[in-house]
Amino acid sequence: MSDTRRRKLARLLVEYSTQVQPGDWVGILGDFGSLPILRDIYESVIDAGGFPSLIVEDDQMQRYLLRNANDDQMQWIDPRMQLYVDEADVYIRAMAPENTRAMTDIDAQRLQMQRAAQSDILQTRLQRAATGKFRWVGTLFPTQALAQEANMSFEEYEDFVYRACFCDHKDPAGEWRKLSAMQQHKVDYLVGKKRIQLQGPNIELELSIAGRRFINSDGKRNMPSGEIFTGPVEDSVNGWVRFSYPAIVGGRAVSGIELTFEEGKVTRASAEMNDDLLQAQLNTDDGARYLGEFAIGTNFGIDRFTGSVLYDEKIGGTIHMAIGMGYPETGSRNTSAVHWDMICDMRTDSAIIVDDELLYENGAFTI
Repeated sequence: MSDTRRRKLARLLVEYSTQVQPGDWVGILGDFGSLPILRDIYESVIDAGGFPSLIVEDDQMQRYLLRNANDDQMQWIDPRMQLYVDEADVYIRAMAPENTRAMTDIDAQRLQMQRAAQSDILQTRLQRAATGKFRWVGTLFPTQALAQEANMSFEEYEDFVYRACFCDHKDPAGEWRKLSAMQQHKVDYLVGKKRIQLQGPNIELELSIAGRRFINSDGKRNMPSGEIFTGPVEDSVNGWVRFSYPAIVGGRAVSGIELTFEEGKVTRASAEMNDDLLQAQLNTDDGARYLGEFAIGTNFGIDRFTGSVLYDEKIGGTIHMAIGMGYPETGSRNTSAVHWDMICDMRTDSAIIVDDELLYENGAFTI
């Protein structure tokens, strides 16, 4: 059964998410654990008439680089990747981590040095995507490590993943189109709105969305998806938030994060665990202390925290915010080497108010 669902997921990535056309240059990125679905994606790209390039990564090699490379090696950009990001048409990424804590003992400053060196590539990818010149999607292939992280058996986790991607349905793409229509209704309502207030036991925050655009994230960029998101006006964010779940970066979990914003900037920040990594992220560059994204999760098929932000940020009844890089298509002007998502549960005694009208209460839309 899992093979059938896996092939459905591969076709969904190629035919629905990135809509590969004859002649497209398609990068297929993954690691050795994701080889089964990489093969399915490769075959689907060939069937669609595309030109596939396989790019394989490995955690063991990455750890060796981070531990032993000199500064020049750390900041070197593979010219093949530069060419690919500059000129390719499609980016499909399917990772399958064997160890979700592979980078736990890597110094936070080393991780940030590498991220800073790669910021131009990230910026190019986002800018080309914003203009429609670079279609991309990312997913995770089920592994024992991800199942353990989510406190599930492997078989239960496989079911969870394929269910979250609608690959347990006869027509997964049709299900995503239904979710897309629901989300578009909310996006249309938010056109022209100016101010958002967030209230609850974990949050007292206000931000401006004047002149900004909400995006309907319906499985075209992330698989699974299920969120609407925008980039707040950079200097408009004021208030406080305590994030409900650990935020993962570089294989390390940072839990108990609390942030205070004044005129858009994080002025106070603390974490109960791995505070050093939180501070290193915030100090990466000037843009890392500002929000690049505000989003509302809508996928109620994702009903639990798994430790994988790809799923967790879409949990129905939550919001998430990302410090750092904003998506240009939202109107965000914030630039940074960082884009780090943090999730806040809004399902209890919580509300989202837009221009003094109740939009959302206790995890559900009221419009």
